[in-house]
Amino acid sequence: MGKSSSSLFVTNGCSNHSDCDRADLDFYSSDPKAAEWLLQLEPDISDNIWECACGSLSLSDVFAAAGKHVRNSDIIARKDGIEILDFLTCETPMHNADIITNPPYKYAKSFVEKALSLVDDGRYVCMFLKLTFLEGKSRRHLFDKYPPIRVWVSTSRMKCYMNGVSNSNNASAVCYAWFVWKKGYKGFPEIRWFN
Repeated sequence: MGKSSSSLFVTNGCSNHSDCDRADLDFYSSDPKAAEWLLQLEPDISDNIWECACGSLSLSDVFAAAGKHVRNSDIIARKDGIEILDFLTCETPMHNADIITNPPYKYAKSFVEKALSLVDDGRYVCMFLKLTFLEGKSRRHLFDKYPPIRVWVSTSRMKCYMNGVSNSNNASAVCYAWFVWKKGYKGFPEIRWFN
């Protein structure tokens, strides 16, 4: 993208989160509405959730308010009560729980693979990701090996806030989706839409 195109995004007050202006540690805080939607869309989600890249707790607080028991961890603690843990090096299985997060996008494939290695068969892994996660040869191999059971595409452009800073003037130029895996599922994913 040329300088003039980048300036156009800035002028219009929107963000495409390009590589030249990435957040610290690739931290983009999710709109809490994403969690509210997920709980409606996937009613079989466990009462035990591990939010393994919990950031500023924007998803976790919604899950906790819905009565879920939430384990919060991240590579750094941005708030009190967060377990400092590098999820990608963790070897402890998560029994009778689902893993739900908005992972750092550049490590999203690794987060999916790690999460699926840690949950029990039949449990869910839900990742809030750019719709463009569907693209690419390496991710094609991931989808062949571990097909999602559903992909929920947001029909509205939901926001993720760079470094957790909310700016109500900014519009989003990115389409997000909830990618939902059920460990052990074999078959083709359903594509559905929400909001």
